[in-house]
Amino acid sequence: MNTDSYQDMLTTVQAFHAKHRFRETGGEELAYRVALMAEELGEISACVAKGKSKAALAEECADLYILLIGTAIAADFGLRRAFWDKMKLVESREARLINGRIRVSEFKD
Repeated sequence: MNTDSYQDMLTTVQAFHAKHRFRETGGEELAYRVALMAEELGEISACVAKGKSKAALAEECADLYILLIGTAIAADFGLRRAFWDKMKLVESREARLINGRIRVSEFKD
């Protein structure tokens, strides 16, 4: 296994879903997955707000990343392709300072 390979990460998450029968037991239901991702984002926020360690933050980010990969599995789309398509779009956008912080977004004036 190549720990830097997205394909190996995807295969590992697919095996985890199969082992726990996520598809048959509601673990791949999209509204449920969104709720889990919101929960993880809250835990990331708590790490930052409480000044927790970089290791704690990394663990919570990994939880969210695993959920994102699993959501792509559940919704049957290629996350790697979606990432590169979105990056191409984002890279073509202009950046703006909003309240003193940089934003690269689709601004609708």
